[in-house]
Amino acid sequence: MAPGRTDTLSQVPRPSDAAVARHPHLGAPLEPGWVRVDLHSHTMWSGDSTTTPDEVEQAVIECGLDVLCITDHNAIKGAVELADRLPCRVVVGEELRTHAGEIIGLFLTERVPFGVSPREAASLIRAQGGVVYVPHPFDPMRRNLAEPALDALVAEGLVDAIEVVNAKTSLASLNRRAAEYAADHGLLAGAGSDAHVPLALGSAYVEMPDFDGPDDFLTKLRMARTVGHHWDEPRPWSARVVPGTTTG
Repeated sequence: MAPGRTDTLSQVPRPSDAAVARHPHLGAPLEPGWVRVDLHSHTMWSGDSTTTPDEVEQAVIECGLDVLCITDHNAIKGAVELADRLPCRVVVGEELRTHAGEIIGLFLTERVPFGVSPREAASLIRAQGGVVYVPHPFDPMRRNLAEPALDALVAEGLVDAIEVVNAKTSLASLNRRAAEYAADHGLLAGAGSDAHVPLALGSAYVEMPDFDGPDDFLTKLRMARTVGHHWDEPRPWSARVVPGTTTG
């Protein structure tokens, strides 16, 4: 199916006891017709993650996510390849590095080149019908988008949403600052695990009415609730071989 597919919601199992033990909010009931959407996650195509397709699949089953936005660094190939494999819907995304920090594009059909300006990145995302999402906007440990660049994009109306809950951001004050910025500038609020290991899936997401495509996603995101907690534990050690990938 095409990248960023939004077909009818598949039947996803309830979260496992182990997943709820890691991320207790997974045990809360979900409103009928609503879905859990992780807006920011990584796989082995990112380069700094070793999460294989099998591990992503198992983690999704365990945590019961309905929609996973796969936002590998400077690549969409993994998301495209996993779109028909996972037991949840997949939104094809990319976390790309601009010369002023990182920006995420969601609902992509083509990879956006890294190293461009923030304005060019946002324009290229919008040109293919995508959503411009700014991750971990005030976390200086995370290649965050520089605040002057963020302000400039917002002033031009080139930002759709910013991440107000990032599970890897250790200081709650930084997530609060992002939430305040979103409210002050009339921006939509998102949340994501920023998972680089499989057990991180389920640590942060939005609960929102189900949607069909990027425009409906933005409409429904206005009603969303951000859910999550800080979770940045390392992968338990095991002997393993990670398949090779190529950027794309």
